Amino acid sequence: MTYRVMGVDPGLTRCGLAVVDIEPNRRSTLVAVGVVGTEAGRSLDERLLVISEAVDTWLDLHKPQVLAVERVFSQLNVSTVMGTAQASGVVIVSAARRGIPVALHTPTEVKAAVTGNGQADKAAVTKMVTKILRLDTAPRPADAADALALAITHAWRRGVGLQGAAASAVSGGTVTSAQRVWTEAEARARRR
Repeated sequence: MTYRVMGVDPGLTRCGLAVVDIEPNRRSTLVAVGVVGTEAGRSLDERLLVISEAVDTWLDLHKPQVLAVERVFSQLNVSTVMGTAQASGVVIVSAARRGIPVALHTPTEVKAAVTGNGQADKAAVTKMVTKILRLDTAPRPADAADALALAITHAWRRGVGLQGAAASAVSGGTVTSAQRVWTEAEARARRR
């Protein structure tokens, strides 16, 4: 059975939105990806409303089973953190109104899940997302790729297809290097 995840990379200027279907064997397929943007000169309430309305539209259109949102973390620029946190809040409320569970993932978790390296740069994340989803061109801008990575990370962390990926690898099926690294890391963690 396919598991549908919507990933959101929150931000006031650019908010990445993505929907991915994950099969039991961890094969991931792009459903939709985009970015909703707001101009810095607009009032905060107007900017949050634009983001909220876009997320509402995506949730109603794509009907994800879960929403994966990047966890806000501390940065040097407090105003950036506040804007990101406010955007996250309206996204989470949109999901809550529909009874859609929300999962929060740190940037390090996401990088580790899709690249095998928690310190990977945005280019490496974009490259692996492109490979995992079998896309002809890389998703742009980076906010779109990050939203896709969040959706993939949540499904993989949830354990979608854990045995399926391992079985596929043994039988010679198509498993990306990121899927292989993730499966091996989870197996090591279970042995401890």
